[in-house]
Amino acid sequence: MRKSRVKAAWAAGKPVHCVHCSLTDPSVAEMVSLMGAHCIWIDMEHHATSVETANQMMRAARVGKADIMARPGKGEFMRMGRMLEAGAQGIMYPRCDDAVEAKEVVRWAKFAPLGERGADMSNPDNPYAFNALGPYTRHANEETFLAMQIESPSAAKKAGEIASVEGVDMLFFGPSDYALLDNALDKPERVREAATQVCKDTVAAGKVFATVCKSPEEARYFVDMGAKFLYFGHDLKFIRAGVAQLMEQLKPIGFDFE
Repeated sequence: MRKSRVKAAWAAGKPVHCVHCSLTDPSVAEMVSLMGAHCIWIDMEHHATSVETANQMMRAARVGKADIMARPGKGEFMRMGRMLEAGAQGIMYPRCDDAVEAKEVVRWAKFAPLGERGADMSNPDNPYAFNALGPYTRHANEETFLAMQIESPSAAKKAGEIASVEGVDMLFFGPSDYALLDNALDKPERVREAATQVCKDTVAAGKVFATVCKSPEEARYFVDMGAKFLYFGHDLKFIRAGVAQLMEQLKPIGFDFE
């Protein structure tokens, strides 16, 4: 099985940078991976991306070095297995409510003795039945990572318990949904306080803290707090920013974009 670049960075005490690829052309994932990104996030909770399309994106990313972190919908335990078999090194599980639910994710995403994931062996993660069952399942458990998303005030209070579950590698604080559920869209300082506390609880449990960053300054804040995984960058936003910059440069020449 392909070694996880993310887990290798954690073992070396280094932070990981993740880029979100929502454009489903495999060329985008291939390019981002070739550029040296540590991890690519493929979202299958909010986006219409199918497992088959994600499979093609993961195949393209393997040309480079990036890990793939795939996000299923809440409760999509069987789908997680297909994501892992397609070659995802990581699963980011949304809206995790408590340690009981985290244990259920581990059950479906890890092979015995950690969990009860079923083995097919003929998909890209093995790859294609090249390895015997024993080495394959052992390496899969070692080289995949599980992230539980903390996205509500009630889950934030249980962050330490969730992080302590065996098989959970990372807690990912989702600031947008947290702000919605805490009625704090206009209170960014309250969201920051919650993220900071979840970070402290996660690090105290010996696990990796992750979150979304909107600026290098915010990334520095959380790295200094002990974060080892930061999502900062989205392909759609890159394109939008580039087009907006070009339009601003052309306006003085006489182009009208109104």
